[in-house]
Amino acid sequence: MSVLHWSGELWLGRDFGLIQGAMGRTAPHAHYAHQLIIAPEQPVTLELDGMPHSGHFLVIQALQRHAIVQAPDNAFTVYAEPLSIAAADLLACVHNVRPSLPTLEAALRACPRQPLADRRVARALQALDAALTGRVVATQLAAQAHVSLSQLERLFARDVGLPVRRLVLWRRLRLAMALLLDGQPVAQAAHGAGFADSAHFSRTLKALFGVTAGQALKTLRPRLLD
Repeated sequence: MSVLHWSGELWLGRDFGLIQGAMGRTAPHAHYAHQLIIAPEQPVTLELDGMPHSGHFLVIQALQRHAIVQAPDNAFTVYAEPLSIAAADLLACVHNVRPSLPTLEAALRACPRQPLADRRVARALQALDAALTGRVVATQLAAQAHVSLSQLERLFARDVGLPVRRLVLWRRLRLAMALLLDGQPVAQAAHGAGFADSAHFSRTLKALFGVTAGQALKTLRPRLLD
């Protein structure tokens, strides 16, 4: 049976996240992470690029538009940041795993990470992460990477798959979730991650994951992984 709110357990790692429990319906959306849905008992029904798909093991590629239409009371959801984990490696790592939160966590920790071949992109990302709690200025990231702003945008399109602004929102969202899981109130976590306020954080969560902060966090039991 499909529900309005997510419930269960949420484990958040550095570049992956895991949810076990009931999945709520979502509005159509697209997010930066690769997503796998594993439903051992009853199938999940999704809308992928406007077309319905049902199954026990469903793959949603990074930036693929989708919506959860109907889901069972117990399923596993895996999120992986594509800058670190390639979709093919993610599938290979979890495909034959008997799903549980500990086994999926172990599989994701063992999954190979993609190195950044271009040091300019690595320098820009390091500068971006250091500036997340305040204002992130693309020209300053370009200066840290020793490239022009137009070069930086081309490098991000090639190696990251997102423009600078959208990657900033993704990284802010990940930081805010980590702060929430560390026990901070929503408003404090939103401000600490560089959002203007909790409403800005909730709008970003809605845009990227199809649910509000209240829907996603009210009934999920969080755990921040080392």
